[in-house]
Amino acid sequence: MVNDYGKEIKKLGFGLMRLPRKGVLTDVEQTKQMVDLFMEAGCTYYDTAFVYPGSEEATRKALVDRYPREAYTLATKLYAAMVPTEKAAKAEFQTSLKRTNAGYFDYYLLHSLMDNNYRKYEKFHIWDFVEEQKQKGLIRHYGFSYHSGPELLDRILTEHPEAEFVQLQINYADWENPSVLSRANYEVARKHGKPIVIMEPVKGGTLANPPKEVAELFRKANPGASPASWAIRFAASLDGVLTVLSGMSNLAQIRDNLSFMTDFRPLSADEQRVIQEAQRLLGRSATIPCTSCHYCTKGCPKQIPIPEIFTAMNKRLGNGQITESVESYRAAVGDGNGAGACVACRQCEKACPQHIRIVDKLKECAAALET
Repeated sequence: MVNDYGKEIKKLGFGLMRLPRKGVLTDVEQTKQMVDLFMEAGCTYYDTAFVYPGSEEATRKALVDRYPREAYTLATKLYAAMVPTEKAAKAEFQTSLKRTNAGYFDYYLLHSLMDNNYRKYEKFHIWDFVEEQKQKGLIRHYGFSYHSGPELLDRILTEHPEAEFVQLQINYADWENPSVLSRANYEVARKHGKPIVIMEPVKGGTLANPPKEVAELFRKANPGASPASWAIRFAASLDGVLTVLSGMSNLAQIRDNLSFMTDFRPLSADEQRVIQEAQRLLGRSATIPCTSCHYCTKGCPKQIPIPEIFTAMNKRLGNGQITESVESYRAAVGDGNGAGACVACRQCEKACPQHIRIVDKLKECAAALET
């Protein structure tokens, strides 16, 4: 597939959610190096969002200020669910333009539509708003990212055939996951003929370090391939995919991804069978399906570092690393509130795209890691 300037959009997209950090700030210099490697490889698709802390500003400094506008494809998102008024929701668009200084957006998304918020985009007339921006030339293509089931997806695409693409969470671990329904959502998007941008192909990094039995399966099949390569190539091998976003956080990750995606080769039949075995093995896994998006922490009254706690717990659940799990938990919590401080207000569960029963999982983490 090509962009509006006739340049190829390669199957690897740069997700700008998890950029490298220097303390609490984005490491812009390392981000510049990552962008340079990405561009040198002929990859052009960049994905940011209004709600990604520091991401749009870093995009301006590392990409927009340093490359001709026609050299890259830029996507960002409007998140109406987090604001109280239509005016505030629409103001996100102008803020994103100012932060990025991109002039226009190649792809613009209504962010994270799901059962408990999609009506707000209707109430605030956001669909009409983005169409107006398209008519002004400030948006080239618009669509939405999605985190619910196939029935609602089918309804949205039926009611809004003007949506030009859809962004879905797809990875081999969630292909038949009843909480994510990757396959079912993929099939709905294909039925409607919409190009698909894939997010979370490595499930927030968890598939870069899968349970030991899955890692061993991959090692035997191809000793030179990273676990992340299996996950990204699985997603990129699907029909109808515009690009696969990888939320890369350092130079090592981008070099690894470019090593197998610059000249992308779809999974062979034998490799597909390996993936199917990995899916079977993961069906026995008890790991918590957290992708570290941090949506759950924004309103937590106790400021509990929920994703970091789940990462620590998954060391135990996925790999049997009991000591490492406790050490990671202590490092994550520090002198702050741990899992046991949860007051069960459940605001985190309303925000979670993975539909995790967070309160219950925090109780399990407290019992396992605080003793």
